[in-house]
Amino acid sequence: MNDSSRKLSYFGLLVAFAFALAFSGLAWASLPQSSNVPGGVAIIPLGSVSAGADTPQAWMGDQPVLVTSDHKQWYAVVGLPLDATPGSHELRVKIGDVTKTQDFMVNAKDYPEQHITLADKSKVDLSAADEARAEREIAVITELKHHWRAAQDTDLAFILPVQGELGSRFGLRRFFNEEPRSPHAGLDVTIDRGTPVKASARGEVLAVADYFFNGKTIFVDHGNGLITMYCHLDRIDVKVGDTVRKGQRIGLSGKTGRATGPHLHWSVVLNGAMVDPELFIPAKRRHY
Repeated sequence: MNDSSRKLSYFGLLVAFAFALAFSGLAWASLPQSSNVPGGVAIIPLGSVSAGADTPQAWMGDQPVLVTSDHKQWYAVVGLPLDATPGSHELRVKIGDVTKTQDFMVNAKDYPEQHITLADKSKVDLSAADEARAEREIAVITELKHHWRAAQDTDLAFILPVQGELGSRFGLRRFFNEEPRSPHAGLDVTIDRGTPVKASARGEVLAVADYFFNGKTIFVDHGNGLITMYCHLDRIDVKVGDTVRKGQRIGLSGKTGRATGPHLHWSVVLNGAMVDPELFIPAKRRHY
């Protein structure tokens, strides 16, 4: 066999191996970092993958939970809300015709405080009209967070939507003009206005809107209860129903809504819970 034939043969083996991995559904899952705390992600093993067997199903209460395979093992990837009570929690699991419950622990976490001063007091002490608008929008966002679209696979290996200095971290207990407000349910990346914002992974555009607090916002549905949210945008370049690829530009950064300066607020939603986005970003891909 000459060198050219060897190279072709080797290339053919690589292609065959890649296809085998892809169709096995086992190879490229990249689980987020496990963190069993409020606002974290619990990775719960569900047993070995068996040839021909259906994917297990799992629920937290009535909310379906993402299940994926990694290294020939099934895992439930469970989002834990920031108000989750520390202690024992229960996951309902269906494997084949058998439904059972599986307990797991949630540990306490004390997030630090953040004090922010806003010159525009109308974003803190809302008028009756603004408060009514904000309440309507919160109801819409809550419904979007619980959206479920079954998918064959979900890409869990996220990229940062923009490269910049990581600012306010997830979970900070916030005070605006010394008044307590909801915890910070995302990750802020400080960048100049007009910086291209990219999709963290492939998905479908679930919603676009201009909200009182979040400003111009895009929701991307990655399937199986995993959703990303991109806030305070200056411009939106996609529409509802668009399919986006990982790294595709979806808009430009800005400071719309309640923002003290240009930045991207990036949130990750998992089975209806806002969770720490940094758990989905390998350390080598972060930029400080």
